[in-house]
Amino acid sequence: MNNANTIIEAIKALGDEELAQNAPRFFKSGPGEYGEGDRFIGVRVPTLRNCAKAHINASLETIRTLLESEWHEIRLLAVILLSEQFKKAKGEDRTTIYNFYLTQTHRINNWDLVDSSAHHIVGGYLADKDRAVLYSLSDSESIWERRIAMMATFTFIRLNQFEDTYALAEKYLTDKEDLIHKVSGWMLRDVGKRDVEGLRAFLTTHIAVIPRTMLRYAIEKLDSEERKHFLSL
Repeated sequence: MNNANTIIEAIKALGDEELAQNAPRFFKSGPGEYGEGDRFIGVRVPTLRNCAKAHINASLETIRTLLESEWHEIRLLAVILLSEQFKKAKGEDRTTIYNFYLTQTHRINNWDLVDSSAHHIVGGYLADKDRAVLYSLSDSESIWERRIAMMATFTFIRLNQFEDTYALAEKYLTDKEDLIHKVSGWMLRDVGKRDVEGLRAFLTTHIAVIPRTMLRYAIEKLDSEERKHFLSL
């Protein structure tokens, strides 16, 4: 059965109390932190992925209910389901999932939920389309929508399309959130595996203002001497 309540109860039955107690520190759900108020059952990602296989035909209404859950793992299961459904979908079904995803960004509200889904759904849908929506998301007050925009470019990088990653990274040089610096540096690092000269040029151009977190992530795959060089500037 793909009834939301049935799925939720099945996930709750898999909970591990020790994992649940440790998760708030990892996902910053304390007062004033970015995941404030989030609650945890204590279920590992591989287990959730197995559960997603069992419920792969869940309707969007069921997934909407899962996304409304107070439990972090239930929302993570929802975006895993959406991602797997998107991979199998064609034509209008892909459009429907993409549009649905963008209506639910207020519930895709921690870094792992974004990172498990944005490149599959947003990046996958926009791979051969206009990408103006990414720049609208990058203007959002929501840290998660801004992260979705950058994470979506992971798909483009794999297609050797780097322009949007560079453009968003430049825009995020002045972002105040460390989580945005981290994902930007991560994407730049991945670009550097394919376009190391472009990465060097980007870093050289912006070295005076690039956040240190973004820089450290971006240079991880460079050789040690080059890493030292950029860190010394």
